[in-house]
Amino acid sequence: MSMKMVILGLLLERNMHPYEIKLVMKERAMDQMMKLQMGSLYYAVDKLAGEGHIEAVEVIHSSDRPDKTIYRITDKGKTVFEQLVLQQVKKNDLIFHPFYTTLAFSRHIDQSKVEKLLEERIRETEHQVNYAYQVYEEHIAIVPRSVLHAMYGRYEHSLTELNWLKRLYEDVSARKLNDIGKPLDL
Repeated sequence: MSMKMVILGLLLERNMHPYEIKLVMKERAMDQMMKLQMGSLYYAVDKLAGEGHIEAVEVIHSSDRPDKTIYRITDKGKTVFEQLVLQQVKKNDLIFHPFYTTLAFSRHIDQSKVEKLLEERIRETEHQVNYAYQVYEEHIAIVPRSVLHAMYGRYEHSLTELNWLKRLYEDVSARKLNDIGKPLDL
């Protein structure tokens, strides 16, 4: 997903300076929905401004801090934003979970080690599930439904991951990873 799309989308909501954009991204847990490299935020803002997709509307001067440039999206930026959104909606990428391939071969190592790591991973995923739901709940009254769908989608994906890990953990604990001809207990 494009950092440019995120910046333009947030500027459609209101005029902001880059640090404020960064705060909104963190507040909405966008780092849980996509890979965000905050260092590229400022680069993308400069590039968008240079291309005429956003423009400075105000510079706030302060004696004890660097100047803050507040930006707004331009008509040209709105057109590019629409193109970026439609490209992403159209995209149907496969999900390559790094654990899937590892799992296929995990039966060849000490199952107690796999079991221990799965316990830790389940705890971490439970935290992600709770966090994703909390973010959703906290934003119900303050963001549009489109954002709520994204937040709730993150929650549902985390919950699915948790259920899958728990089912896997049961098989590892019962030392069933080498079994053949038996369906999963769904």
